[in-house]
Amino acid sequence: MAEPGRARFKPSHATGVFLVFEFHVTTSMRIGLFGGTFDPIHWGHLRSAEEAREAFKLDRVLFIPTANPPHKKRQPISAPRDRAAMVRLAIAGQSRFELSLVELARSGKSYTIDTVRHFAANSDSRDSYYFIIGLDAFSDIGSWKDFCEIFPLCNFIVTSRPGAGDSQALHTLPVAVSGLFCYEERKRAFRHNSGKYLYFLRITDIAISASEIRKHVAAERSIRYLVPADVERFIKRKGLYRRK
Repeated sequence: MAEPGRARFKPSHATGVFLVFEFHVTTSMRIGLFGGTFDPIHWGHLRSAEEAREAFKLDRVLFIPTANPPHKKRQPISAPRDRAAMVRLAIAGQSRFELSLVELARSGKSYTIDTVRHFAANSDSRDSYYFIIGLDAFSDIGSWKDFCEIFPLCNFIVTSRPGAGDSQALHTLPVAVSGLFCYEERKRAFRHNSGKYLYFLRITDIAISASEIRKHVAAERSIRYLVPADVERFIKRKGLYRRK
């Protein structure tokens, strides 16, 4: 996570030689973790990540395609390499967005606790992580594997549900976690006893869903302006979501 730096000394009067050496400037990073099947990634995903990045001054946002999602047992999903390729195309040119293949490289079910533990164990201890999640998924967090163990490892950013308008549910904790947090008026956030925080973020209401995009493709309808142009071209070239 360190940023490389360079120091240059003045030339020696005796030798006239410049002495140059490399060093690393270690600074803490604020890193967003944004997971999902991304089948396909669309403008709603990208805008959510951008608004979370801006609101919480994140240094980078890692897009983490899920390899084997435990909550989508009946829904067929595209090959991991295709979903990762679409993410790579969608975030190209945004220097603060990065693709992480950590879940694709791990066998078995893709559990959030394993992913968060990975980053917690392989980063500078001064870095802080922010897990970006939509309200619908967060409402179901009580069914996640070892969900109580996630909160001491990272902060949470829960984003509003597209198409829900001004629903009061945005600031309501699921019953499964309501006893784990206390509300801090000063930060307008919920504090875990570990010191991590849970924030609710109202984002631009862009009601685009991956399932609707797949239906559009299957019905040979346009998906222009629902996904980035490069993603649209990839879907066409690979023949994804076509009726078989």
